[in-house]
Amino acid sequence: MTTAPAEQQQSGGGLRRELNFWEAIALSIAIMAPTAAMALNGVGISNLIGRAVPLAFIFATVGVIFVSYAFVQLSKHFSSAGSVYAFSGVTLGPQAGFFAGWALFGTYLAFTAASTAEAGLFGVDFFKGSGIWNGAEWVVIALVAGVLIAFFAYNDVRKVTRALLTIEGISVTLIVILIVVIFAKLLFGSAPQNQGYTLDIFKVPHGTSLDTVATAAVFGFLSFAGFEGAAALGEETNNPRRNISRAIMFAVLVSGGFYILVIIAQTLGYGTDAAGVKAFSGSAGPFSDLSKLYVGGLLRDLINLGATVSAFASGLGTALAGSRILFALSRDGFESSPLGKASKRTGAPVGALAVVMTIAMTVMIIQRIIGTSAVNAFFYPGTIGVLSLLVAYMVTNLGAMKFLWLDGKRAPLWQIPIPLIGMAFLGYTIYKQVTGQTFPYNHFPWLVLGWLVIGLVVVFAAPGLARRLGAGLARREGLSTEPAQPAPEAAT
Repeated sequence: MTTAPAEQQQSGGGLRRELNFWEAIALSIAIMAPTAAMALNGVGISNLIGRAVPLAFIFATVGVIFVSYAFVQLSKHFSSAGSVYAFSGVTLGPQAGFFAGWALFGTYLAFTAASTAEAGLFGVDFFKGSGIWNGAEWVVIALVAGVLIAFFAYNDVRKVTRALLTIEGISVTLIVILIVVIFAKLLFGSAPQNQGYTLDIFKVPHGTSLDTVATAAVFGFLSFAGFEGAAALGEETNNPRRNISRAIMFAVLVSGGFYILVIIAQTLGYGTDAAGVKAFSGSAGPFSDLSKLYVGGLLRDLINLGATVSAFASGLGTALAGSRILFALSRDGFESSPLGKASKRTGAPVGALAVVMTIAMTVMIIQRIIGTSAVNAFFYPGTIGVLSLLVAYMVTNLGAMKFLWLDGKRAPLWQIPIPLIGMAFLGYTIYKQVTGQTFPYNHFPWLVLGWLVIGLVVVFAAPGLARRLGAGLARREGLSTEPAQPAPEAAT
């Protein structure tokens, strides 16, 4: 694969290649938002399998490792702002590329709306808990977060990614302090209600079916949504074929280890007896409960603030990634479109960013107008986004199998089962997300299907668009639409 020189990319409204490994990984970590994820996601799993919540996250981490294989391998060959659009477009054809890109773009729109609402949710907890603002309104906080997201996303991406890594790093540090205190008090027998260490957290409670455990792992998997975010920085990262693949792999492994460690601390912190399981599964905020129980109100308030900032960082990350996917689709499919132009001053795709923020903020405001709570204003678009994301992941894994083994022997044959297992995991997750759901979640699959059908109609009803997309991939990204081994990358 060859890439355009940096100076060529910066002229004419192109993206700038200036990021390093840590700045690339920041986007994947920010979109997953480990702090915000662990502030909520363990509760639902505790409702399903009681004390064995850590087991679900271990299974989920293994599943994500299999799913991420395709992204790690493809990012070693291709680097594009379009992420799955390029991966699927080169391996399966421009129609499939547009479809995958359209699905992932829909995900990032939904996630941006969800994350801003989540910032409002945790912001209310912080302001009320600290006594700063007892009448805090989540939509006001969310709107402020949306304005700040737009402002930061327009600026130099290098500064933004550094800020994302710093923000999440501070939030994670606060959580590490809490879990160290929990583990220490458990070790020295000074836990508030005589909780202690036990291996019961790795044992499925009697009477719990395998299907229930698998369903719990699906919920754990949702905490990893967005691990592929770094791929959208393929045109802005130095040595992308090395750094992007490493960033995705690193994000999955580190986040998985963090999730497992935190969920063990949460489970043991509440206790594994019936009372502890009931407290965990009924909690409105595990970090708030455990901080107050083990340390005090100050750490609780700091962690709520950290979760607020983490949700903000997630929204900023999804806005960055979503704008770059729309930028790549517009640039290759409609050369004259303002959505395919980047600011010469900051390098940000300003038109595409405006579309992402306008749609996301509109969705969030409409939810508030119709009386949706902050919790549901997060979960509703978040669930919709995950459904669309799973489709994009599935297409990408199909493309990876074709590229790695059918079009050429680019990977060892013994690795063939890896994406197959990943696709089975994705298929089961999709099945669980579309069956047995209650209102309004039973309607969300139809909304996602409608969005995907629009993408299919657009690309198949306009043959010229597919040709332009294919030519654009080859011309602008240095990618071949033929199943040939990519050429060596030019020095950046």
